Amino acid sequence: QLQASGGGQVQPGGSLRPSCVASGLTLDDYAVGWFRQAPGKEREGVSCISSSSGTEYYADSVKGRFTISRHNAKNTVFLQMNSLKPEDTAVYYCAARYSGHTEFGSWGQGTLVTVSS
Repeated sequence: QLQASGGGQVQPGGSLRPSCVASGLTLDDYAVGWFRQAPGKEREGVSCISSSSGTEYYADSVKGRFTISRHNAKNTVFLQMNSLKPEDTAVYYCAARYSGHTEFGSWGQGTLVTVSS
């Protein structure tokens, strides 16, 4: 199971650092992704970190502003979000994909990020 938290409301230009904590699985065996879904829009991938090499991937819309990282000892993945924009407003979900698998099989419940002045 995954538990996402750390969302909130910030002004444009602000920062948040949601976290994704795993229980019942060892996150360093999984690629972990962050996804988001804004009201009235489809879910989109935001960032992902691989299980082995720790390679990071980012959507073009967040490159240079968001950073994904692992803390394996805490079985946690973070998403540092800086220079937030109103269009970043969404529910953010984390998900895990076991090494060698093609689907994200474990999903967290989501944490709401609101960027508004």
